[in-house]
Amino acid sequence: MKTKLIGLGLLAAVVIAAVIYAAVGRSRAVTEINGYVGGEKIGFLEDQEVREIIKDRYDLTIDYSKAGSIDMLTADPEGRSFLFPSNSTALELYEQMNGDPVKSEIIFNTPIVLYTRSAVAEALIAEGIASEQDGVRHVDMEKLTEYIEAGKTWAEIGIPELYGSITVGTTDPTKSNSGNMFAGLLANTLSGGVAGAEDLPEILPRLQAIFTKLGYMESSSSDLFDQFLKTGMGAKPLIAGYESQLLEFAAENPDTWEQIKGDIVMLYPTPTVWSSHVYIALDEAGTAGIDALLDEDVQRLAWEKHGFRTGLYDAPADVEHFGVPGLAKEITQVAPMPGAGVMEEIIKALQ
Repeated sequence: MKTKLIGLGLLAAVVIAAVIYAAVGRSRAVTEINGYVGGEKIGFLEDQEVREIIKDRYDLTIDYSKAGSIDMLTADPEGRSFLFPSNSTALELYEQMNGDPVKSEIIFNTPIVLYTRSAVAEALIAEGIASEQDGVRHVDMEKLTEYIEAGKTWAEIGIPELYGSITVGTTDPTKSNSGNMFAGLLANTLSGGVAGAEDLPEILPRLQAIFTKLGYMESSSSDLFDQFLKTGMGAKPLIAGYESQLLEFAAENPDTWEQIKGDIVMLYPTPTVWSSHVYIALDEAGTAGIDALLDEDVQRLAWEKHGFRTGLYDAPADVEHFGVPGLAKEITQVAPMPGAGVMEEIIKALQ
């Protein structure tokens, strides 16, 4: 009888503990924060594993509205706790407009690359505009820019089936980060170094002429990349985007990637520029997002499933993980972006 009573007592204790645990679990408040995010990060923020880690470990959910990195700086901040643009220039511009944010942190990085088709890549290599070393393809930005400014046609470099002059399709540099960063990269190329205020009188008219040729430009990097994949070589022979976009596509769509990977080519500009995805907390609630996004497992998923180079993976050893030919193990030839003041003048000139 005594043993039975002890057993019943232990059982009761277990039941009571379970009830208390459940009640405590139910009482844990989950905070939702809302902000503006660049379209290239939506796949990452919608990742179920990422969302569960952030909710379970940090009692947090992250909601968002898609906006270009430049557009979000002037968007209505009412009800928003953070901005998550795609370069540190956006942070500098924010500070010029609003002063220091509550807190900010670079969450991960990805280099700007060019995407094209195999036939175009072969023609660029034959022309000496692009080259291949250890399986990684690079494009000489100085020579490519010379061809663009000279109005060279695709036919002149051996691709008569492509219409018109050689251009690089980008997002609108006055609204979206990838276009903005490519404009900064072109400015550096035209100035022969990192473009400064003293270079603007010469390079602004040249930048305007280059971007005028592009006509309509998408306002979202994700939309441009999607159109590149869907519309074929004739519509978008060469575009600027993020390295992470192709890596994420390959990880999320392995069957489709297996079918098209022989035709999609990634070219690393020489030099390129880093797109630093910086999180800007607008209020105290927004600061919680920084700790959550810097969680070690969240950072691992950012690389393995979405292709962002994090603090742990800036020089990843497992580039074979994605099955993407020509993926650079390390990004070595990188130039700084022009300063925020210079980029502000470039944005004004291109509006």
